[in-house]
Amino acid sequence: MELLDKLNWRYAAKAMNGKKVAEEKVERILEAARLAPTSSGLQPFEIIVVKNQDIKEQIRPVAWNQSMITDCSHLLVFAAWDNYTEDRINYMFDLTNEIRGFKNKGWENYRKMLLEMYPKRDPEENFNHAAKQVYIAFSQAIAAAAFEEVDATPIEGFDPDAVDKILGLREKGLRSAVLLPLGYRNENEDWLINLAKVRKPMKDLVTVIE
Repeated sequence: MELLDKLNWRYAAKAMNGKKVAEEKVERILEAARLAPTSSGLQPFEIIVVKNQDIKEQIRPVAWNQSMITDCSHLLVFAAWDNYTEDRINYMFDLTNEIRGFKNKGWENYRKMLLEMYPKRDPEENFNHAAKQVYIAFSQAIAAAAFEEVDATPIEGFDPDAVDKILGLREKGLRSAVLLPLGYRNENEDWLINLAKVRKPMKDLVTVIE
């Protein structure tokens, strides 16, 4: 119930007050994103945490001039792999073997299947697949932020190419997918703050097949 209470409390803040979020809260939000499930356990993304105000000022004009970009405490940029490569796939499989301390024949066969399939696909198809995995971690970060009573505003309204250039993402084999400012709501400036949360009733959202 506590998590549901926090999720009812949260909303997409349209104005933030510039107050800093404690680093330990941000670390727990990032850890929640790190623990998110992803297809084949590949975690095909990175999260760039922008605290530098000058960089945030550069991003704001290419993000529809949304004030949360510059008034937030930390700006999280979720960036997906631009492609699946043999090195990237092998890294995650090798990491799994190292942490678990053994090799599994079925797991190694699965690695071989992915190596034969993913790198041969069109890079745009692979990026789109990776970007879908981003949203799993992104959603988990939003829930974690709510649990910490930190406001988090999902932002898709931005120019990805421009953000990539500002942050030098393409050189790292990454492409920005979605932004998440973390901070605290500005109660005097946010027009949305006192409006009721609107969601579909459960009967219009969920179908149970028994």
